[in-house]
Amino acid sequence: MRVIAGDAKGKKLFSPDGSGIRPTSDKVKGAIFNMIGAQIADAVVVDLFAGSGGLGIEALSRGARRCYFCDNSAKARALIEKNLAHCGMTDRAVMLRCDGKAAFGMVEGAPDIVFLDPPYGSAWYEDCLRAAGAAMDAEAGGFVIAEHSAALPFPDEVSGFVKIKEKRYGSTGVTVFSYEG
Repeated sequence: MRVIAGDAKGKKLFSPDGSGIRPTSDKVKGAIFNMIGAQIADAVVVDLFAGSGGLGIEALSRGARRCYFCDNSAKARALIEKNLAHCGMTDRAVMLRCDGKAAFGMVEGAPDIVFLDPPYGSAWYEDCLRAAGAAMDAEAGGFVIAEHSAALPFPDEVSGFVKIKEKRYGSTGVTVFSYEG
């Protein structure tokens, strides 16, 4: 695992030690950031079920203004903090200890981009999309990027979000939603 582009390009991230954390592969991470492109500049990002922090750290490296990292696991939060310090990004990061739905009550202002990567097959997707929609600014819009099992298709519209892209990378699926209100 490494940072692919931006200020911290090439920095290797510390990996989990088999503790149930499932980091996004560099291939999938690169594809995600190719899909959202220029939207990352100066964005407020929320990384739900952040694990190692790879997606949020990539966003910060590429110019996001702030990233909120949300994970209930103490091991995951310690790993994220270690990776943030290693990349020199602690000043633009906020660590949240809560479930995915509760995170939005702790974010200052409306988020621009939300990374959603809960345990595959869990019921968290719809609940987190609903919570994200309630937190986003209808006029400014926003995006949710959901990483999921490729076998799990999403509907075209969910909780004010419209599916704009869906890609598969082996057993991993990535769906990009735009918030339409």
